[in-house]
Amino acid sequence: MTNKPKAITVLSGGLDSTVATAYQADKYEIHAITFNYGQRSAEMEIKSSRVICKKLGIEQTVVELPWLKQLGRSALTSEAEVPQLKADELDNKEICDETARKVWVPGRNIVFTAIATSFAEAENAQKIIVGWDLEEAVTFPDNSKKFLDAFNNVLKIGTLDGVQIEAPVINLNKNEIVKLGAKINAPMDLSYSCYMGEKEHCGICESCMRRKRAFDSSNVEDKTEYNE
Repeated sequence: MTNKPKAITVLSGGLDSTVATAYQADKYEIHAITFNYGQRSAEMEIKSSRVICKKLGIEQTVVELPWLKQLGRSALTSEAEVPQLKADELDNKEICDETARKVWVPGRNIVFTAIATSFAEAENAQKIIVGWDLEEAVTFPDNSKKFLDAFNNVLKIGTLDGVQIEAPVINLNKNEIVKLGAKINAPMDLSYSCYMGEKEHCGICESCMRRKRAFDSSNVEDKTEYNE
C-alpha cells in the first residue's frame, strides 16, 4: 500500500513520455496506459513501454483502438511512405509542417487524453501525465501549451473531481528533455522513438533525427540501437 496520490500516464514508450513519467514516478502511484492504434511501431512501443513500466515499478494497461487506423491516411498507420528529413531541415517550419501532415493521426491526442480521463475518474486519480513538449508543439498543435490549457479547462467542467493534466516537459525542447532525463536517471535507454517500427531505430525518419540531435547536442550517450 502507498499513501501517494494516484495518476494516469499516457506512455507511448517514446523519449518524451518516458522522461515525463519518470519525473513524476516518486510523486504519484502511477498507472500507465499505452495505445495500440495500428501504428507501424505498435509492437516496439508496447515492448518498450512494458520494460519501462517494469523498471519504474508501475502498472500498465494496453488499450486497443483498431478503429483509429481506419481514419485518414497517416503514414504511421498505412502503407504510405514515411517522410524523411535532413538534419538541417529539422527547424524549417514549412518543411516540418508538410511532414507533420503526412504522419498526423486524426484527433489522436484528443482521443488518448479523453480515454486517460476515464481511467483517472474510475481509479480516483486526479492527475494525467503526458509527454507533450515544446519542440513538437511547433508543428503538432496537440502538443502545445495552448492545447494543454484548453483541455484542462474542459476537464474542470467535465469531470466530477477535477482531473487535470500535468505535462512536465511542456516547456522543454528535446535536448532539454534528454538533459532532464539524464539528471533524474530516467530509463531513456529503454525508450523507442522510430516511426518505422523495426527492432532497431532507422536513424533517418524525423522522429529518429530529432532524437539523435537531442542526445548529440546534450552530450548524453544514447544507448539505443540504430540501423546505420
